[in-house]
Amino acid sequence: MTPRETGPRSLYVHVPFCESKCPYCAFASAVKRPGDEGAYLGSLREEAASRSSIAGGRLLTLYIGGGTPTALSLGAWRELIAVIGGAFKLASDAEVTVEANPGSLSREHIELWRGFINRVSVGVQSFNDDDLKFLGRAHDSGQATEAVEMCVSAGFQTSVDLMFGLPGGPLRDGEPEYGGQTLRGWAGNLRRAARTGAGHISVYQLTIEPGTTFGGLNFPKSALTDGYLPYRYAQWCLPRRGYAQYEVASFSKPGQESRHNLNYWADGEYIGLGPSAWSYIGGVRSQNAQTLDEYARMIAQGKSASVYEERLPPAQAARQAAVLALRAERGIDWRSFEEKHGKAMKDEISEKLNRFPESLVRNDPRRASLTAAGLRVANRVWEEII
Repeated sequence: MTPRETGPRSLYVHVPFCESKCPYCAFASAVKRPGDEGAYLGSLREEAASRSSIAGGRLLTLYIGGGTPTALSLGAWRELIAVIGGAFKLASDAEVTVEANPGSLSREHIELWRGFINRVSVGVQSFNDDDLKFLGRAHDSGQATEAVEMCVSAGFQTSVDLMFGLPGGPLRDGEPEYGGQTLRGWAGNLRRAARTGAGHISVYQLTIEPGTTFGGLNFPKSALTDGYLPYRYAQWCLPRRGYAQYEVASFSKPGQESRHNLNYWADGEYIGLGPSAWSYIGGVRSQNAQTLDEYARMIAQGKSASVYEERLPPAQAARQAAVLALRAERGIDWRSFEEKHGKAMKDEISEKLNRFPESLVRNDPRRASLTAAGLRVANRVWEEII
């Protein structure tokens, strides 16, 4: 089928497997069972074929996330690449990203990816072994450094994910108590990430999610860190090492920003494939069945895998678009915002932003954006808009 002239030009593919479930993780993923790879790839092939005509032309960005994509066997990876390539066409300069974990990333993965993948996001979380043990990660600091340097030396644009705000508290039964992440330790993580040569660093505060192992541990309130100081330190440290903050959680060297994520913050459309994947097309946001079993069953019955859809009312859609745009350094372009959402919504949101001091929000007739200080209190600004 011929792709539409308009429509999504970004694709997300979810790989629902992990080697083990991290105690803080609330994403849809599980340890592989025998036969799971075949069930996943067969269903994904059917869904990709049925949705390929939705794309608005050659894809500009493709993101393969999870879960842990590097938990797939090399044979499964060959088939995954064939599935995507058989259903969708990529622009010659498309950004193609894969998530990788240091414990399962191999040189064989890197050789297999050449010519298809050009960007790797490595889930390091920390270069400190005590932090990694507390987080239940399946790698140590040496593997983390080796994985990132391996991607950089292979010529991939490389991103490092780091986590801050780790509380002190008990580990598992019979083990010594974890003392928590210090500011000195966090500073060391940032410096080590920069020394690897990675062109992109993302920083995330640990959140204790209901339904996770950590969610049931009842950490003492005194152990839960604010997050303000480590985040502010990242804003001070990383620009001095050549990384500009272009998004609330992301720092990049010139030309290595995540184009896929920027499409999200621009309220752009995207197609999602695989269990739990989200799509956003024509103003409708939808989510696939979360478990592999349910996803595969729906696909086998010839049904759409979607189990949830929503179309926001116009005013709510406008407010959401403004919040998304303010995540990025480029902010809200008022002209295009007014064209899409109308003058009344533009005026309403602009007036709310004017309530904040210029030290937090820059707002002029052309554009509105958050300052570095504003990004530190971004939740408060977004609450005012919503």
